[in-house]
Amino acid sequence: MAIVNRQVTCSNVTPKQLVGADNMPHDVIIHNATKSSNEYIWIAGSSATAGTGTAMHIDQSQTVYMTLQPGDEIWAISTPNGLIAHVTDIRRND
Repeated sequence: MAIVNRQVTCSNVTPKQLVGADNMPHDVIIHNATKSSNEYIWIAGSSATAGTGTAMHIDQSQTVYMTLQPGDEIWAISTPNGLIAHVTDIRRND
């Protein structure tokens, strides 16, 4: 098993990849590191946009847990610009 930790600075214009695809299912933990209220990280596919119903928002200081299927990716955008997403990607060995 490989555990990859990283932090990603999100843009409010261009989606940033938080988790890349793999050929095996893998578990992902994503945390919105901001402490200020009403500052959101929006997660979805590569076409993620903020506040338009195409993405799910992560509140300030919130953590989400997911299991991704083979080929799935997670991308993010933030409001405002520059929010930090902490990501733990737990990959299974082939």
